[in-house]
Amino acid sequence: MPRRILLQFDCDDQPSTFDAVVAVDAGADVLLRHGGVSPANVAGLVHGAIFTRGGGDLASTAIFVGGSDVEAAESVRDRVVAAFFGPMRVSVLLDPSGANSTAAAAVVAASRHVGLAGTKAVVLGGTGPVGQRVGRLLARKGASASIASRSAERAGEVCRAIRAAVPGAVVEPVCPGHSLEAAVASASVIVGAGAAGVALLPADAVRAAREARVIVDLNAVPPAGIGGIVANDKAAPAAWNDRLLLYGALGVGGTKMKIHRAAIGRLFERSDLVLDAEELLAIGESLETTVR
Repeated sequence: MPRRILLQFDCDDQPSTFDAVVAVDAGADVLLRHGGVSPANVAGLVHGAIFTRGGGDLASTAIFVGGSDVEAAESVRDRVVAAFFGPMRVSVLLDPSGANSTAAAAVVAASRHVGLAGTKAVVLGGTGPVGQRVGRLLARKGASASIASRSAERAGEVCRAIRAAVPGAVVEPVCPGHSLEAAVASASVIVGAGAAGVALLPADAVRAAREARVIVDLNAVPPAGIGGIVANDKAAPAAWNDRLLLYGALGVGGTKMKIHRAAIGRLFERSDLVLDAEELLAIGESLETTVR
């Protein structure tokens, strides 16, 4: 059987070392790392990958698209897929800056304790790379999601994008002030997905969230994104509310890493997969079922 070759297409000048280590640990036999990849230069790299093997051997080649610029990585992914034709294709994973695997892990964590269909949720930092995907995944699971941002215009854009991707999605933009306070007070699930080291919700506001059953803070850099949560929390009961469970970034991180590694392994099972946030969520849910 041919060796499993993973091509790492990174939009940054220096390919991510983190992604490279995970790829090796996930079972890639050969890792070919490319930095500075853009829609303009990726087609030749793709053709080099698909023309060197044929038939069933193509399943032993796969592509990982990453980088710190999520929109740039999405454009590269689109150009990669456009370069395929007929049976000449390989499987592709999109996970720039871990946005997709992190969002999937957050939704998996929440779904352990709350049935998401019909549930009210708030996504703090909902216009960032991870927050947008958390909102989209929650909408796909049937939750009613408030997308919180300091910019009402940007939050509205994200809500429109989610509705376009998820027909029937119930999402609304909220900003700091009364609308956010009301959304937090009535939410069963709250996810903080803001930038590292940015406080999004103070501890007193968290204590006022009396309907909350799960709160996830994806920020690992002090100060906490959500007051009262520490990075190591993993389904930790809140001291002020024994019905509320808390997750910090490291508490979700183990699930994120399992999803990331499993997704890379899945790439080599066939040659026609394109894995985005939804597919990573499905992988995370299947891992939960396996554990149980």
